[in-house]
Amino acid sequence: MSRRAVVIGAGLAGMLAAAALSAVADEVVVLDRDDLPEGPEHRKGLPQGRHAHLLMAGGLAPMEELVPGVSMRKHLLAAGAHEIALGSGMVALTPEGWFRRWRHPGPRMLTCTRALLDWAVRGAVLDSTGVVVRKARVLELTGSRQRVTGVRLSTAAGEEDLAADFVVDASGRGSRIVTWLARLGVDDVREKTVDAGLVNATRLYRTPEGAGSFPLAMVQADPYQGRPGRSGMVLPIEGDRWMVSLAGTRGGGEPPSDPDAFLRYTLDLPDPIVGRLISGAEPLTEVHVSRSTSNHRRYLEKVRSWPDRLVVLGDALATFNPAYGQGMSVAALGARELDRELRRSGLGEPGLARRVQRRVARPVEAAWTMAVSQDVWYPGTRGGSPGVVDRMVTAYTRRMIRTATGSYTAASAVWDVMSMTTGPTRLLRPSTVLATLSGPPLPAAVGAPLTEDERAVLRRLDRTGR
Repeated sequence: MSRRAVVIGAGLAGMLAAAALSAVADEVVVLDRDDLPEGPEHRKGLPQGRHAHLLMAGGLAPMEELVPGVSMRKHLLAAGAHEIALGSGMVALTPEGWFRRWRHPGPRMLTCTRALLDWAVRGAVLDSTGVVVRKARVLELTGSRQRVTGVRLSTAAGEEDLAADFVVDASGRGSRIVTWLARLGVDDVREKTVDAGLVNATRLYRTPEGAGSFPLAMVQADPYQGRPGRSGMVLPIEGDRWMVSLAGTRGGGEPPSDPDAFLRYTLDLPDPIVGRLISGAEPLTEVHVSRSTSNHRRYLEKVRSWPDRLVVLGDALATFNPAYGQGMSVAALGARELDRELRRSGLGEPGLARRVQRRVARPVEAAWTMAVSQDVWYPGTRGGSPGVVDRMVTAYTRRMIRTATGSYTAASAVWDVMSMTTGPTRLLRPSTVLATLSGPPLPAAVGAPLTEDERAVLRRLDRTGR
């Protein structure tokens, strides 16, 4: 008897889930309400699609496992993505000072537009599996509170019911999963939102001649001074371009859409390196602004009675402040959990969906804790404020970051957690705790840790007179 799986959403989480399902289902159908572009082009269903996206090592690793016969790292690099070593290929100003650059590269991340990444992943999955994509809008789930049996959808030809042996909701931030579950009789879903009011503003520039190897430059926001957060970064993307993304929280930190004010904003950051770089670069686009940035979580793993044959992944399950670069990695880690359980148990085993939903909650919890523990400190944050535990954790974390500015041991722990190759408990290993308590063995860096050649590039591009 033929077994069909249905995935709602053709974004990153949906295509990776489809790849996992293709190993055990006879037919995998991905449903998306948008017309999908044939190339690496932006689509309207991704409100954050035009802004910076960092694919961390912890997210790339499961992608390598999920797509059969394809090295996603090589595939993305061939498509134009850049590979950045956290330890040596990035200059970053933290609230506690500049990170040093070390001979050891540390974990690596990939940088490119979200449009390129989605297009490359979608193409790899479709080319290496029997997955098919249909344009349709899902109206609701069919079945009961005990078991989902498919979806009701709307197409150009009208409404129809599509039966399925397994359904994955990966429809993103706008998912209607809570409403769909309520119609099945599942009405005890707990949700939480923590919103710092972050605004993103992004503009693309042509990479200046001779600046192609300039490191990723980042000025992080400081959530601990009782002022709105303000940050900026310059990262290389495909097509010999720089993506310049600014972010600021409500109450006066929001970056502007006006091009002249955009440049002034970068120069007013705690260090003007971003502004100095782009002051001599050619802009290629207008400034794109987005406000869909809150942390929002649905605690589906805590639902008393979870229906069989339904799993929720990616942004449909939880969204995070994009400043921390976690969303894509969490989606990939969730798809890997689905893949591992499917290979262990098969498609129709009772209780499979509940086990997957609980396992998927682990990377969600790690990312949520990391994002919310910082966002609660910004003035005007809605949905959360720092408590006693937050203050204790923050005191330790700030001391560790300060140590990491001059200690390879502490820095490597920070990189591992940032890249999601390990969980936050990595910060509590004896070697990390000892390094943190001892403090940085090297003095704080004065200014961005650039080589002489990189300083020459910065001086050549600088039109600000600073």
